[in-house]
Amino acid sequence: MPRGSKDKYTDKQKRKAQHIDDSYEDKGVGHKEAERRAWSTVNKQSGGGDKEGGSGRKKSAASKKAARSDSAKRAAATRKRNSSSEGRRKTGARSTTKKSSSPKESSTSRKRAAAGRKTGSK
Repeated sequence: MPRGSKDKYTDKQKRKAQHIDDSYEDKGVGHKEAERRAWSTVNKQSGGGDKEGGSGRKKSAASKKAARSDSAKRAAATRKRNSSSEGRRKTGARSTTKKSSSPKESSTSRKRAAAGRKTGSK
């Protein structure tokens, strides 16, 4: 089945997408963008095409919703955990002063390099 095919959507899902599409177009959104938003909304609400078929096991809409909810809860916990650890990271920040790349580089060679930069730019 080619990408973007709507064969696996029920008639009800197609009607819902068409209604959403029309609403967006009434609001002044372009046709392609309205269609994209409509199908995104249908996918978000129902979890994709509801017709049977394809390889593998078919998950129910409730199962898909539960999996999304679980994923969202884990993501929120991770964000919360990472935001509380940011304070610790900031205290050990590195210095922003630039150090010479080579310990053998003398102060004279650094002065020459600086002088070359001054004369090279206009």
